[in-house]
Amino acid sequence: MMKHGKTVLLASLLIPGVALAQINEGDALGTTEADITAALESQGYAITEIETEDGEIEVEAMLGGKAYEIEISAETGNVLEIELDDEDDSDDS
Repeated sequence: MMKHGKTVLLASLLIPGVALAQINEGDALGTTEADITAALESQGYAITEIETEDGEIEVEAMLGGKAYEIEISAETGNVLEIELDDEDDSDDS
């Protein structure tokens, strides 16, 4: 019985950390750079660049050593698209 309790405790400690570091399309992050930065940083992302263009807020961010490009609606604050930026695919080759 004690073994089962430790497993449940370990699982409950690990699962929230995984859930925190995950955003999905449709998630509301906010409509200002400050709101978006706070929302992403609270989930472990490091923001490298934010720019607004054509009604979208484009965020470049790092998480777990990987680069992401996140597009957010400037009107609703919802995530429109998340792309893993594969830096190995350079246009220089």
